[in-house]
Amino acid sequence: MSLITDTAALAAFCDRLRGAEFITVDTEFMRETTYWAKLCLVQVAGPDEAYCIDPLAPGMDLSPLYALLDDPKTLKVFHAGRQDLEIFCTAMGKVPHPVFDTQVAAMVCGFGDQVGYETLVAKLAGARLDKSQRFTDWSLRPLTERQLKYALEDVTHLRKAYGALRKMLEKSGRSAWLEEELATLTDAKTYKNDPKDSWKRIKARTRSPRMLAVLQALAAWRETTAQALDMPRQRVAKDDAILELAASHPATVEDIKRSRLAKPLASGKYVDGVLAAVAAGMKVPESECPKLERNDDYDNQAPRALVELLKLLLKTKSEGHNVAQRLIATSEDIEDLAQSDTANIPALHGWRRDLFGNDALKLKHGKLAIGLTADGQKVEVFER
Repeated sequence: MSLITDTAALAAFCDRLRGAEFITVDTEFMRETTYWAKLCLVQVAGPDEAYCIDPLAPGMDLSPLYALLDDPKTLKVFHAGRQDLEIFCTAMGKVPHPVFDTQVAAMVCGFGDQVGYETLVAKLAGARLDKSQRFTDWSLRPLTERQLKYALEDVTHLRKAYGALRKMLEKSGRSAWLEEELATLTDAKTYKNDPKDSWKRIKARTRSPRMLAVLQALAAWRETTAQALDMPRQRVAKDDAILELAASHPATVEDIKRSRLAKPLASGKYVDGVLAAVAAGMKVPESECPKLERNDDYDNQAPRALVELLKLLLKTKSEGHNVAQRLIATSEDIEDLAQSDTANIPALHGWRRDLFGNDALKLKHGKLAIGLTADGQKVEVFER
């Protein structure tokens, strides 16, 4: 079996890979019932060999693997590696480096938005994957040969996909675009979850500074509690309940019970924390209350026609330059750009501004137009 179950074998494998130009890496983990991801398997492939590593094996010490992931001389190749990198960052206290993400590279090379691994290796490596083990419970032991074969395919075919994408990037001159994207993936701040910022994940249809202050305190309490209990945040309290409490800011248990959504929090181990969070949010000075960063006031939305025109320009630019739309700008970015020429969005910085942002501003102010070619078969952009 291509499975490493003891530290000595892992150390020997990592020693053989030391000095390799690149390795491919993937993980299998479980997170349905926990806050922190439970690492169940790590797959690593070098130029000539590939193994699964069992983190759950008795006495297994992953230090040799972490040293390899931290080796600046060896490139670590992932596909859609954000969650993998988060797991390693939590375990190592730092992000593996240097890194190459084939999903991001594929977006830069025109394979569409968030292309899946199965599709990518079919196109670039001619491989057809067996996905029958996609929903397997990787925490159960023993692992079967079929499971290990499935897991190893996620790194063995990745070698060819990486090589093909690297050549495409060099040919197109877009390697710098990729590096700009990878800077976020390799920044440890990307994976630091400050409870004080967790309220920003909740869609609050309000601009009330006081409600936002209470929401911030409640969301921070929920995040801290979820981390301490290693439990998904939604199992501690759902977003709707948090929003209801932020709006009603209860001062007593009886106040909580009046809310149909928050009533389950009125008894048990959470009630004291809820009331303390609400009280803390109510005490925040008005001048220190949080504010929504996005200009999404429902009474001051950008004209829909302008938003649709910008989306059409984005589609045209994406197709013309063979790069994924989502990599250039998201729907939220387009909304922000429609409302403000100085919106703090990626589309107004770096290569994105050159490719799309400058023309988007011209279109917004009537200096650029979009129309059909004479044969009506193609959209074209032209100066007015």
